[in-house]
Amino acid sequence: MNLSKGNDARDEVLATMREFSKAMMAGDVDTLLGFYSEDWQNSRGAGKDSLKDIYDGISNKDGSEGTQIDLSKAEVVIDGDKVTFTPVTHSSASGRITYTHTLKKEADGVWRLVFTETIDWEKPPLDAQGKKRRDEIEASARASRNLREQILVDPTRPGFHFVMPEGFGAPFDPNGAIYWKGRYHLFYIFQDMRFGKKSDHWGHVSSIDLFHWRHHPTHLLEGMYSGNCFINKDGIPTICYHQVGQGNAMAVALDDDLNEWRKLETNPITPKTEPGDEHHDKYRSWDPFGWVEDDTYYAIFGGGHPGIVKSPALGGEWQYVGDLFAHGLPGVSLDEDVSCAELFKLGDRDVVLCISHRLGCRYYLGEWKDEQFYPDFHAQMSWVDNAFFAPESLQDEKGRRIMWAWLMDIRDFNIRLEKDWSGTMSLPRVLSLDDNGQLLMDVPEEIKALRYNAFSKEDFAVQSGTDLVIQDIVGNSLELFIEMESSEASTYGVKVCVSPDGQEQTSIFYDDTDGMLKVDTRKSGPEGTPKVVEAGPFELTEGERLKLRVFVDKSVVEVFANGRQAVMRFIYPSQPESLGVSLFSTGGTAWVHTLQSWKISPSNPF
Repeated sequence: MNLSKGNDARDEVLATMREFSKAMMAGDVDTLLGFYSEDWQNSRGAGKDSLKDIYDGISNKDGSEGTQIDLSKAEVVIDGDKVTFTPVTHSSASGRITYTHTLKKEADGVWRLVFTETIDWEKPPLDAQGKKRRDEIEASARASRNLREQILVDPTRPGFHFVMPEGFGAPFDPNGAIYWKGRYHLFYIFQDMRFGKKSDHWGHVSSIDLFHWRHHPTHLLEGMYSGNCFINKDGIPTICYHQVGQGNAMAVALDDDLNEWRKLETNPITPKTEPGDEHHDKYRSWDPFGWVEDDTYYAIFGGGHPGIVKSPALGGEWQYVGDLFAHGLPGVSLDEDVSCAELFKLGDRDVVLCISHRLGCRYYLGEWKDEQFYPDFHAQMSWVDNAFFAPESLQDEKGRRIMWAWLMDIRDFNIRLEKDWSGTMSLPRVLSLDDNGQLLMDVPEEIKALRYNAFSKEDFAVQSGTDLVIQDIVGNSLELFIEMESSEASTYGVKVCVSPDGQEQTSIFYDDTDGMLKVDTRKSGPEGTPKVVEAGPFELTEGERLKLRVFVDKSVVEVFANGRQAVMRFIYPSQPESLGVSLFSTGGTAWVHTLQSWKISPSNPF
């Protein structure tokens, strides 16, 4: 269409739409219908035969008389023999609707509507301030939806491990865990710049089943670092935490949902010392753990030289007691830092659960007496690196000691960066002691509610040097239980997330020669993804069968062996078909007594 004809068409269409608007506002149904082509349709598939009833209904309700039509922002776009006219906004007492109309000049030389699409609506109509606020809400909702959609299609995002709901958690320490009024409460560290600079805050979730978590408002803000939650002398949940820029501090709950908290005006709880004092400059005000014992408040102050403080009152005068440890142990230095510390009783033993930043999660068994801890055993929960990190635990109404840890993915941050999130917790672990005083750990029974599509197979052999593919088990959201044994094999176990060509696979096995439970990720994914062998000390006794519980959750694998050792690793397979499962043995035949599997339903909302 040449320029002259184009201008003519624009003028003609504008004139037509002005007349159309007059007829609409006057409620002149017969004139209105004349502006529609016999071939007219709207975006919902309605034809011209539906218009008379619609317009008669509007006219009878006097709706058209109060209608205002705004053409002031409309533009004419010519596309061949058709013209698009948009936006056209109809406003009335019942609301506002905006349309795009397509017109065509028919054989009689008249421009008529051939298609109408609704592009926006609102009820009731909004003033300028209301429209601005609506636009802000829509922009925020659109950003939330976009993030949710991106997260939902991320093939690496775990489904039944608790994960950061949005953004990056580094650190992503679990904190303040407590069972209160029938619910499990868990806090976690995250970062943002809501106060103009990057700062740490505590997010808050609660659950009745340890896997489906409900988010709470974020009210523990600005400079909140690691700490725990305990019940104070008045029966009120109390947080002992590190306040950045101030030192170790306390906050008390103001409601039973644990949404509102009051930080004590007397903070920090760091004792004041002077040069010459035996405790002066000896301890850091860092990563505390607080509790009540015999009407006295105590707290561990973490760091390279952990200490004990106490006070008769939360807001009272706090004093140093002395060192946390009464003595050291072979194989672990007294200078190994104690952070994210916890002190609790299991059976007739006392446990210090903590990290060092070098070793990751670890624990001491011993006895708390005379305001000191007397350790007699130490073990790690992470070995090749410190990826199993920052433990936190609680005791529930069943008397179970349940812990979580941050599965630290900082080494994989570039992988996470592509997905717009970072922050994964371990599965909850129930800790207990066996008759010999050895620490036991397993996943709580509540995981069973997530199981579906069960499969089982019994009593079969796995020949040495072969991979026995289990055709009936496929997936990357799985629980496996395998009971097997071998008097000959040096290694035997299971491979998960196996690609059809075998190029990608994660091997989980018992190494009888080394006395280790191992997870080998050297073939788990492409170059640039983690490639290590994690190995936790573990030995089968004479005649004891290997009992593996394996949890595969997209990019996380957690393995529990005979209830007394656990190993975790991140994996990042690149092939979508890396979903296979096979059993293997080297150095001899292995016999499988039981193989069970379940698909695990995601418990995270996204």
